Amino acid sequence: MAHTEVDSSLPIVWRDSADPKDYEEARVGRVFNQRRPQRFPIAVVLAETDSHVLQAVQLANKLDCRVSVRSGGHSWAAWSVRDNAVLIELGKLKHISVDKEAMIASVSPSTTGQMLNDTLSAEGLMFCGGHCPDVGLGGFLLQGGMGWNCRNWGWACENILALDVVTANGEAIHVDAKENSDLLWASKGAGPGFPAVITRFHLKIRKQIPAMLSSTFLYPIARYDEVMNWIISITPSFDSSTEIVAVSATPPGIDQLCIIPLFVTFQESDEECRVALQQANSTRPEGYLIEEVNKRTSLAKEYKDQANANPHGHRYCAENGYVKNDVDVAEVLKKAFTTLPTSKAFALWYAMAPCSRRELPDMALSMQSDHYFALYTIWKDEKDDDRCQAWVREIMKEVAPQCEGAYLGDSDFQVRQTKYWTDDKARTLMKLRNKWDPAGRICGYLDHGDQAGVAGLLNNDEWCNGY
Repeated sequence: MAHTEVDSSLPIVWRDSADPKDYEEARVGRVFNQRRPQRFPIAVVLAETDSHVLQAVQLANKLDCRVSVRSGGHSWAAWSVRDNAVLIELGKLKHISVDKEAMIASVSPSTTGQMLNDTLSAEGLMFCGGHCPDVGLGGFLLQGGMGWNCRNWGWACENILALDVVTANGEAIHVDAKENSDLLWASKGAGPGFPAVITRFHLKIRKQIPAMLSSTFLYPIARYDEVMNWIISITPSFDSSTEIVAVSATPPGIDQLCIIPLFVTFQESDEECRVALQQANSTRPEGYLIEEVNKRTSLAKEYKDQANANPHGHRYCAENGYVKNDVDVAEVLKKAFTTLPTSKAFALWYAMAPCSRRELPDMALSMQSDHYFALYTIWKDEKDDDRCQAWVREIMKEVAPQCEGAYLGDSDFQVRQTKYWTDDKARTLMKLRNKWDPAGRICGYLDHGDQAGVAGLLNNDEWCNGY
C-alpha cells in the first residue's frame, strides 16, 4: 500500500521515509526504560483522536500487518515496540471527564494516575491508580492495577465499568456488563494480550480520603531478619485501611543499604490515622537509623517520592512473584534484599492480605498471594547491562520456585514466563483472544522471538533464551 493512499489527516511517521530522528523519537521517545529495544515498527501513528486509532487499525488491516499500542510507555520490556507493526502512540490522546453524580470518570489510556487524581481532587474525589505518577492507566488497568491501598480496596481493574474499543478488524464498539461482556472480563487482567485497542475507560471512582498519615522506619540492612519478620508478623492484625510495604534501598543522604518498613494509612481523621498506626509505632524494633512517626502525607507527596525512586533517564530490569503463603518469606527474600547491585536499585515486599484472602470477582486476573515481591534494578550506564540483568536472573532462579506465579506488569516474557492466571482463566482468556482476533492483528504477548501470536502464553514456568 502506497503512503499516498493513507488519509492525509492521519498523523503518521513511516519508517522508510521519515527523518531518522523523527522516526526514532516516535519509536521510543516515550519509552521510560532507557534500555531501548532493537525492534522497528513499519509506522507510528501519533493518535490525537479516537478516529486516528480507528484509522490506524484499519490501515494495519490493509497492510496485513500487526498493531501495537503505547499508552504510558512504562512497560519495562517496551511491549509497544514491535517489528513490522503499526504502533499506535496514544501520548497525545488526552481525555478526562468526570460525572460526579454517577461517580464515574472516563479517561483515555495515556492518562496517568496522577493526572486523573489531580482532576478528581478538585471535586473531593480520587481513584486508586498506580503509585508511580507517570504510569499510563491503559497498561496499569489491563494488567490488574496494584494501586493505592490495593491490600484493602482491591485491584484497580475491579473499577472498570465499561470500555470503548476498536476491534482487531477495525470496528469501534462499546463494552460493558451487557454488551460484549467477555471483553470487559478480559480487560481486568489480560495485560498486553487484550485483543482490541482501548480508546476510553469508564471507571468507578471514590470519595477522597480526608486524612493520610505515614510512619517510616529506616534500619541498616544488617537488621534485615528481625525487621522483615516483624513487619510480616504484624500485618495480619493490622488496620484494614493501611498500606504496608517493606523496601530495601539506599536512601538519599544515607550511604548504606537499608531495610525500610513503611505504613501509609487512609482514614477519616488524623486521630483515626494515629490509632491505626499505633501498632507499628509501639512494636517497631529498636536500633533504627531514622524514625518518622505519624507524618502527614498526601497523594501528591507520595507521587513525588515514587518519582524520585523511579528516576527518568535510567536503565531498568524488573522481576516479581507472589511468594507462597506457607514458606519462610523473610528467608526466601533475604538475598534479594541484601545484595542489590546498584545504589539506585530497590527490592519491595507488599502486603496483599486481606485482598488476597477474599474470593476475587469473575475476571481474568486470578493469581495472588499474601506476599507480593518485586525487584526494580536501576542503573545508568549500558556497560552495566549484563551484570545487572545477571543478578536479577540469579535472584529469581532462587525465588521463583517459592512463588505461586507473577504479576504481568513487572514481568518480561522474553526472559521468563510463569503462571499469570489460574489454569482455567488462562484457557478462557486464550480462547477469547482467538475469538476476537483470530488473525493475530493485535501484537499481544512479547515472548522470546515474538512468537506467541494468537496462541498467547502457556501459563507455566519457563526460562527463555537459554537462561
